[in-house]
Amino acid sequence: MTALVIAEHNNASIKGATLNTVTAAAQCGGEVHVLVAGHNASGAAQAAAQIAGVTKVIHAEAPGFEHGLAENVAAQVIALAGAYSHILFPATASGKNVAPRVAALLDVAQISDITKVISADTFERPIYAGNAIATVQSGDQVKVITVRTTGFDPAAASGGNAALESTSAVADSGQSQFLGAEIAKSDRPELTAAKIIVSGGRALGSSEKFDEVITPLADKLGAAIGASRAAVDAGYAPNDLQVGQTGKIVAPQLYIAAGISGAIQHLAGMKDSKVIVAINKDPEAPIFSVADYGLEADLFAALPDLAQSL
Repeated sequence: MTALVIAEHNNASIKGATLNTVTAAAQCGGEVHVLVAGHNASGAAQAAAQIAGVTKVIHAEAPGFEHGLAENVAAQVIALAGAYSHILFPATASGKNVAPRVAALLDVAQISDITKVISADTFERPIYAGNAIATVQSGDQVKVITVRTTGFDPAAASGGNAALESTSAVADSGQSQFLGAEIAKSDRPELTAAKIIVSGGRALGSSEKFDEVITPLADKLGAAIGASRAAVDAGYAPNDLQVGQTGKIVAPQLYIAAGISGAIQHLAGMKDSKVIVAINKDPEAPIFSVADYGLEADLFAALPDLAQSL
């Protein structure tokens, strides 16, 4: 058995989600190969070859891969699929865009969001917003899998010495084209990779209060900032900060939830955090049921005091 991991990258380097996916692939048994489909992506391919546990990196180079268009990447995966028993993607926006296309073209059932590999054909995945764990067994000849990255430790980014092989790129499908991107730049850690996250909820009341109360504490801790869906829907924080089932799944070392009641949707996205601190003036808030430390207090007094004491 050989597993193929579809690398997520920016053409110059490999993104962290790929490292977690390599770990999952290694647990499926057999060798682990990585596909880097990009444009001027030799830097990413060389970085992939350094990942511990990877035995081969396949580099497909073409302008149609520059922005990771799903139609083109899926076609490249299909061109290689015959040699693999498992094809794994990070369960990110990019991976979730490509994987269903690959599964459909191979006429197999996709296995989504796995958090544990039991055997080569059996996996665990959360269902019902993480309130239950399903054990899924697949009889398909090729398993197409998306990996919830918080369920697996990242493979070491260095120390490997994989063979680097170029392959013929498939033709551009012409079905879609990249028009542009508006990318928000921040000096803060990326939310899904941050070790510390400070999240705010609807109780903050406004975007001004959100910035006034959450930002100083995050600055002191060197933390990423998150938000509940209610806070995002109310316009207190941008969409890319949303943590939860329909937002980003995170598992930092420390998660501070301020003014977040703890709806199931939010808990599904952060309850795997190593240490959870909840600050809420409602003693009945569900967030306290998953918190390691709970502070029943007014967040407008507690957070500034905490920031000042650090």
